[in-house]
Formats: sequence, C-alpha cells, structure tokens
Amino acid sequence: MKKLQLEELGRISVDEFKGSDKLPVCIVLDNVRSLHNVGSAFRTADAFRLEKIFLTGITGTPPHREIEKSALGATRSVDWEYAESTGALLKTMKEKDYTIVIIEQTTESKPLQQFDPEPGKKYCLVFGNEVNGVSEEALPNADLALEVPQHGTKHSLNVSVCLGIITWEFFRKLQL
Repeated sequence: MKKLQLEELGRISVDEFKGSDKLPVCIVLDNVRSLHNVGSAFRTADAFRLEKIFLTGITGTPPHREIEKSALGATRSVDWEYAESTGALLKTMKEKDYTIVIIEQTTESKPLQQFDPEPGKKYCLVFGNEVNGVSEEALPNADLALEVPQHGTKHSLNVSVCLGIITWEFFRKLQL
C-alpha cells in the first residue's frame, strides 16, 4: 500500500466541476453561525457534487478567510446564493418541485437509514443553527424531517458532521 500523491487522485478542475452533472440535492444553511461549519458545507457539497448551497439569515457568506480555512477553495466550485428569509426561500424551492427535507429532531422525524430518496426527484436539505436547530419559519415548508440516530449521552451532532453523514447517504443511495 502506498499513499497517493495529489496528482495521482485524478481530481477534476473547477471548470470541469461547473460543467459536470450534479446530484439533484441542494443544501440550505439556516442561520448557521460558525464560519467553519459554512466552509465545511462547501467542501462537502464539492465532494458529493451537490447542486448548490443557500446561505440564509445570519449565515456568513464568502469571501471570508474563516470560511476558506475549511472550504479549501470549494467556494469557487460550488454554486451558492444568499437569501435573507429561510421560509421564503423554501417556499420558492417547493414551487420549483424540490422536496424539502429538514434535518431536525421532531415528533415526525424519520431515522436516516429508514429513508430512501427517489431517483429523479430533487431534494433541498435544511440544516439549522448550532444551538436552536432549524428555524420555526422552515417547519411549515418541510415535506419531511430526518435525523441521524444517536445512542450516546449527547442529543446532537456538529452541523458539519451531520451534513457529511446526511449528504453521503443521499449520494450513496442516489448513485450520481
């Protein structure tokens, strides 16, 4: 076994990424306060070729050096847009035939492993604030809620960790 060098990884360029097919999944960061979490979301969206990231409310936007620390340039490859209101954005996404999936512990949330995304459908995954979770204005627009089952003493995961788990499952199950 030998570690691969950067040039051996066969990575595509930013221009090739922009022109490539994307997973029909976008991310909404709903009032996410940590710029490191924002940067991690960009890097994860790049890794799994997601369509777009929407940054709402107090969520920081590029360019910002704290975002770039964890994004490592993914702010150039992944399309993104800022929207002041999460609720208004989600209403628009529903009109564009996206299934709105909030990532939150609710009375109706399903464990991630029990959900299979349907090929041909478009999904909008909403990740909430590190302390308060998904905003109340997002709830009426949700088609479903998913959660990552946890069996330890804590009841939540870091936003960037949760985002990685959820997007990997969508990528794995939809097979770009």
